[in-house]
Amino acid sequence: MPADHPACTRRQWLAAHLPAGLALAGIGTGAALPLAAYALPERTLVFPSDHGSHPELRTEWWYITGHARAAGRPWGFQVTFFRSRVDATQGLQSAFAAKQLVFAHAAVTDVQGRALLHDQRIARAGFGVAEASTQDTNVRLQDWTLVRSDFPPRTDDVPSGSGSRYRAHIAGGEFALDLAFDTTQPVLLQGAQGLSRKGPEASQASYYYSQPQLAVSGTLTVGGRRMDVTPGTGRAWMDHEWSEALMHPEAQGWDWIGMNLHDGSALTAFRLRRADGSALWAGGSLRAAGQPTRVFGPHEVAFSPERFWTSPHSGARYPVQWRIDTPAGRFTVQAVLDAQELDSQGSTGAIYWEGLSDLRGSSGQVVGRGYLEMTGYARALRLG
Repeated sequence: MPADHPACTRRQWLAAHLPAGLALAGIGTGAALPLAAYALPERTLVFPSDHGSHPELRTEWWYITGHARAAGRPWGFQVTFFRSRVDATQGLQSAFAAKQLVFAHAAVTDVQGRALLHDQRIARAGFGVAEASTQDTNVRLQDWTLVRSDFPPRTDDVPSGSGSRYRAHIAGGEFALDLAFDTTQPVLLQGAQGLSRKGPEASQASYYYSQPQLAVSGTLTVGGRRMDVTPGTGRAWMDHEWSEALMHPEAQGWDWIGMNLHDGSALTAFRLRRADGSALWAGGSLRAAGQPTRVFGPHEVAFSPERFWTSPHSGARYPVQWRIDTPAGRFTVQAVLDAQELDSQGSTGAIYWEGLSDLRGSSGQVVGRGYLEMTGYARALRLG
């Protein structure tokens, strides 16, 4: 949603929210900011500390998407917490200086009702209002929370002591989520063992890992009706990414998928787009269940739009069906519901499309389900 996913993706949501964030911090948008980025060093990710926050870097997010059945109906859901370092306040001594900002987005896709429900929050870190722990995933924004704890493994693929359970509690205006997500597979390190390039320059990279194929349990509340998730029907995907990188100046936006396949595989693909729609950078990975991860190079992934939907709210024209070519094969991504545009101008300032989508294989059969994210279609993302 979602900072740096591709090239600062959810990824350079910072690019869209900078004016709002500075206003919250009490700083004029004309303030001089140190915007130079540097190449992140290769390092071994260490858990559980790397599940936590990294406030020394500019941008970070924890991002969970998924689907499940409840009350006999299919639902999609998205929960994202963002942390942003405010460069202009780092040298200030006042306890009231907003040195870190915390944002959150949440959404529910009502597949049967053909509706998307969305809510958002924003606050400066501290004073018991918003916090992101450096010890483990424990992010709070008022009464919205995302917390990780150790969890016994569910399969032989997960070594003892390495399992995780994430709990998300979201109380939105039109919906509520009280969900748990349990690992069924090991952590998936994206890129070069967790260092993921997001652009042609070495500084355009992030530390990035995923937790695909999460088992889902808990409750959804929509329209005042509290519904239990039907056991065995849900799958979710978690991304955690942090970076110092800035978006490449030619980048207009990005397209990204995270797909849980029915056979237990996990597919990631993304690209950064120029204004003319051509690819500036691309990447991704495929991990078959129990197998090593196959990382895709920047010239091995191609996104080709096949069908479009125009938002009646923003006027943006989104490709809601894609052909995606990868070293693992050709796939078709189809939105389950076309109208899954999110207007986050009340927090990050961005308008983007992020929604539940099906994944079809080369023969046309549905082989998986997950989320598609598209940014930069309503307007280009730029740092102010």
